[in-house]
Amino acid sequence: MKWRIVAFAASLIPFLIIAISFDVKPEDVFAVGIINFLAAFLAMMTKLFLQGIKFHYIIRVFHGKIESFWRTLFVRIGSEFVTMTTPMFVGGEVVRIYWMNKRGVSTSKASWLGIFEIVTEVLAAGILSLIAGAIALLTGHIIIGIIVLCTTIPVIGLWAGLFFLTAKKDFQVPKIFVNLVLRLRKEKGQYYLDKTNVWMTDICTMTRQNIHAPHAKKAFLISFLISLASWLVFGISFMFISFGTEYTVSAIDSILAVMAGNAIGNMPVTVGGSGLAEFGTWAYLSHLDEFKLELPKASMEWNAIIAWRIATYQLPIPITWFLLMKMALRKYQNVE
Repeated sequence: MKWRIVAFAASLIPFLIIAISFDVKPEDVFAVGIINFLAAFLAMMTKLFLQGIKFHYIIRVFHGKIESFWRTLFVRIGSEFVTMTTPMFVGGEVVRIYWMNKRGVSTSKASWLGIFEIVTEVLAAGILSLIAGAIALLTGHIIIGIIVLCTTIPVIGLWAGLFFLTAKKDFQVPKIFVNLVLRLRKEKGQYYLDKTNVWMTDICTMTRQNIHAPHAKKAFLISFLISLASWLVFGISFMFISFGTEYTVSAIDSILAVMAGNAIGNMPVTVGGSGLAEFGTWAYLSHLDEFKLELPKASMEWNAIIAWRIATYQLPIPITWFLLMKMALRKYQNVE
C-alpha cells in the first residue's frame, strides 16, 4: 500500500511551503514548549477517543455487540488514517463499513450506521463552524466570515439533507450516471446498477424504520452530544500551543479559530485539508480582512500554527495507521 507513503508526503508539502515563505525554522516550532505541544496532541487523541466511544455506542444500540469495546474503539481511531490522507476528510467511513460487514453486519445496515455516525459528526462540527463564521461577520471580519460560512453550509446541507430525505423517499442511481454506466458496460453495468439501487433502497427503508423510534431519537441526541464534546476538546488544542507564545488565546477563541480552520480544510483541494486548515486558523485569529498573507500586527505567528498542526495532524497519522493495519484491515473469517 504505497499510497500511504505518497499521501503522508503530500500532506507535508504545505508545511514546507509555509515554513519557507515565512522563514519558520525548526527551533521556532519547538519554542512553543514540549508540555504545550503534548497537551495539544492529547486533546486531539481525546477527540479520537470520544469518536470511538460514539462508534461503539451506535453499533450497540442498532445492532448489538460485534467486538469488544477496545477493539471497536481502535478500529474507529484507525479509520481516521484514511480520513487524514484523503481530500475533504472522507474515506474513513468506508473502512468502518468494511469492518462491520466483515463482522456479520449487512452492507446496507453497515452503510446506514456509517451515515448515522457521519451526520451527527457533521452537524456538531457544522454548528460550531457556523457560530465561528457568524461571530466573524458580527465583529466586522467579513472575508473570513464569508469563507467559513460558504464552506460550512453546503457540507451540512448535503449530509443532513440526504439523511433526512431518505426517510421520505427511495433514492436510485441518477439517470445521468445510469446512461454513462450502460454506455461503458452494458450487461455488467446493469448488474451493478441493480445492486446499487437495492443497496440504496435498503438504506432508505432502514431510515424510515428507525428515524421515528424513541431509541433512535435518543441515540441521535447522545451521538450528537458526544460529537460536540469531541470537537470542543479538539478546539481547545490550539489554546495549549498558544501558551508557549506571546499571543495567548482563550478557550473560546481557540475553539472558534480551530473550527473555522476545520471548515475551510473541508474543501477538497489538498490531502487531509493540509495547508487549508492552517490558513483558516491563522486567518481567523489574525482577523483576515483582505487576501494577503503578510503578518498583521498582533497576529498569531506561523510557528505556532505549524506546531499545532504537527501535534494534531502529523503526529496522529502514524498512530492511526498502526491501528488501521492491526485492527481494521486484518484478515477476518467470514461470519456465517
